[in-house]
Formats: sequence, C-alpha cells, structure tokens
Amino acid sequence: MVIGVLEIDLLIPGNHSLKGKRSVLKSFLERVRNTFNVSVAEVGCQDLKGRAVVAVVGVGNDRRRIDSVLARIVEYARNFRDLRVLDYSQHLM
Repeated sequence: MVIGVLEIDLLIPGNHSLKGKRSVLKSFLERVRNTFNVSVAEVGCQDLKGRAVVAVVGVGNDRRRIDSVLARIVEYARNFRDLRVLDYSQHLM
C-alpha cells in the first residue's frame, strides 16, 4: 500500500473576505476531489483572507501512479482560476 500526501500553500489574489475565500476554495476542493478521487481539505491559514494551505491524500498500490496523480494535482492548482501556488511538498509512504 502506498500513501501519498501533498500539501499546497495557496495565494488567493484579489480576495477581500473570508466568504470570497470559502467560495474559491470550495470550488477548488470539490473539483480536485471529484477529478482525482482523493481526499482533500483546508488545513492551514483558515483565518487569512488571501492564503490557504490545502492537504491532499491519495492511497493506492502503485507508487508511480500515486506520484503521478499528486503531480497532476499541483499542475491543476497552478492552472486554477483565482489561485496561485506559492509552494508545495509531496511525500510518499
């Protein structure tokens, strides 16, 4: 069994409220969950209007596949409207 953990530090430029942040993040989290069949949640910077830290976890039996899925999620985040990837870290166990 392989467990992949991805943590993404996000900037939400032009956002001026927590309500606006929730709207952008909700859309992103749902799309990642449905597109890639992974678990995803906001795990940091909940009180900041323009920042978010998101964790993604995928489980499988093929190390290369999990690594590939996590890499595709980073690319998806980079191309998602209203978000900018500041940093990310990826770990396979």
